[in-house]
Amino acid sequence: MRIGVEVGGTFTDLVAIGDGGVQVLKVPSTPSHPDEGAFQALTASGIPLGDVLDLAHGSTVATNAVLERKGFKTAFVTTQGFRDILSLQRHGRSNIYDLAYQKPEPVVERRDSYEVAERILADGSVLTPLDPAAVKRDLIPALSAGEYQAVAICLLNAYVNPEHEQLLRRLLADALPELHVTLSSGITREFREYERASTTALSAYVQPVMDRYISRFMQRLEESEFNGRFSVMQSNGGKLPAEAMRANAVSALLSGPAAGVMGAARQAARSGYNNLITLDMGGTSTDVCVVVDGKPQLTNEFSIDGLPVRIPVLDINTVGAGGGSIIWIDEGGMLRAGPKSAGAEPGPACYGKGGTQPTVTDAHVVRRAILPETFLGGRMAIDVERARQALQPVADHFGMTLEEAADSAIQLSNANIVRAIQVISTERGHDPRDNVLVPYGGAGPLHAAQVATDLGIDTIVVPPNSGVISAYGLLASDFIQFESLTRRGVLDADSADVVRQVFKEMSERAIARAREMSLHGELILSFVAYMRFVGQAFEVPVELMTSDLDQLTPERLRELFGQMHQKLFFFGAEDDKPIEYVSFRLGLTAPLESVPQLSESEAHFTEPRAIELFDQGRWRQAKLISRSAMTVGAAFPGPALLEDATSTLLVPTGWVARRDSNDNTILTRSDDHA
Repeated sequence: MRIGVEVGGTFTDLVAIGDGGVQVLKVPSTPSHPDEGAFQALTASGIPLGDVLDLAHGSTVATNAVLERKGFKTAFVTTQGFRDILSLQRHGRSNIYDLAYQKPEPVVERRDSYEVAERILADGSVLTPLDPAAVKRDLIPALSAGEYQAVAICLLNAYVNPEHEQLLRRLLADALPELHVTLSSGITREFREYERASTTALSAYVQPVMDRYISRFMQRLEESEFNGRFSVMQSNGGKLPAEAMRANAVSALLSGPAAGVMGAARQAARSGYNNLITLDMGGTSTDVCVVVDGKPQLTNEFSIDGLPVRIPVLDINTVGAGGGSIIWIDEGGMLRAGPKSAGAEPGPACYGKGGTQPTVTDAHVVRRAILPETFLGGRMAIDVERARQALQPVADHFGMTLEEAADSAIQLSNANIVRAIQVISTERGHDPRDNVLVPYGGAGPLHAAQVATDLGIDTIVVPPNSGVISAYGLLASDFIQFESLTRRGVLDADSADVVRQVFKEMSERAIARAREMSLHGELILSFVAYMRFVGQAFEVPVELMTSDLDQLTPERLRELFGQMHQKLFFFGAEDDKPIEYVSFRLGLTAPLESVPQLSESEAHFTEPRAIELFDQGRWRQAKLISRSAMTVGAAFPGPALLEDATSTLLVPTGWVARRDSNDNTILTRSDDHA
């Protein structure tokens, strides 16, 4: 038996796959104690943990620690003269027309920032050695008096030569063994001082949180006689053994959304679809990502609460458009949907847990796209009257019927999702029309058809048990680690040799770490060079085939860079301006021995039912159909609701649904738009 448990903002999802088939369930999350929600799901499954071979886990623990400022007291140590780097940040403004704009607050305050006298130059040579006696005399007593639980060390140019950072860690370990020490050279060996400092500070800030969380989780597993492999999801689309994650907490900031993307990509590939746009709509937010040739796109540019994180993560764009997004009227009298959410507590009004503000979920209940008798397989009660009462003031304000107000709010939510997809598709050089849309999460399949229509996408692929795809993705993800390294140089006759040498150094380190983490068997390497025209401020990623590095030439490097630059910016392929390589990223993948297969749950009703559905501006006669009862290949035209135990799929007028042999439901446009 293999189990994936993913803790979301509203629900905690579990997928168990073994010889007995597939078991799925959702339980309410416990935001204050996410591990409690995870173990409630494990208990509710009824599966003895002693029978579990593989347990994969993803949660928002690291994310919440940053957003809610609930990390541990952290000190920041840097080179003399650079104490204010976390406060100075960059001169850019995320909202240039906001007269009240303020820079994001760093997780470490200035009074907790310290300096040491040392200097390493940009070429890695030592100008001013680090004096251990001065560290013992000045820094260690200050850190001890401050009662810090963690310290982030980010010395100037340590990405080239980490010698001083490593010495400083040894000195602190001897004097303050209980202190969690994080080195910038162990997190991101790339230039750009502020981004490196911010990443290191965030990692140190959440490290004790993740360490204690994982320790607590492992202790409870041990008490339950679990003897299998326990792994934790990262933001880059891969897992790591839990022990390794205790020293790499910053990589868990987007673990939940990343797991969903991997699960969707695995399941869609079974039906032959490899170019995707994933749409994960849960209770609090919507996450979208582009998958090209089966590979989710990565980025090094990521921020949380306005603070940059310089590590490889899946290129996921998140907007505050979830099922729990609150519908409200702004000061100008305009209708809004989100970004504030009702969350798990109290939740939408229809949940009957004390929520009184209308949400997107309530809007679906009003238009009867969510039915109380079938919601989550009938396991959760829905109060239609509370939903109507919550939405009535909105309808009254605009002089609309309840159904029209509900439909308008849903259209606003869809518009927010469409814009989020354009950011990671059109603005990255990907035409959305070249992809299929893969919706999942509790609310994704309800919104997919309208989002696809607005983007010009003709095909939608809905996985089985789509409400728990993130939990399935935990089981379907490989073990992955990344390493980045800045090594700058102008492209010349020797560049290919430099690239090969960098690959050799990085791959040897990565393979050694993988073996230390007990990742045995086949290891697959990927390699990316970040390049730019001399004078440009930012780089473009150029993927290099590791099998072709022996034949790599400077001319081929220029050609590959030109192709990527042309794709992103519509020029560059023919330019003969000088080019430079700036940094490199190496990925190491330890593939799963076998990928577990997801299938549809058992039908909780078998015969289609006649219902009424408010669709495209008016009430229509529709069908309510169980997805697992659909005959493979048979056409089911809209309007219709396709139900499974975890979500509802809306097939509007003008679309046709078919179930394929891999349990995916394929929606295509119909020739009949009556």
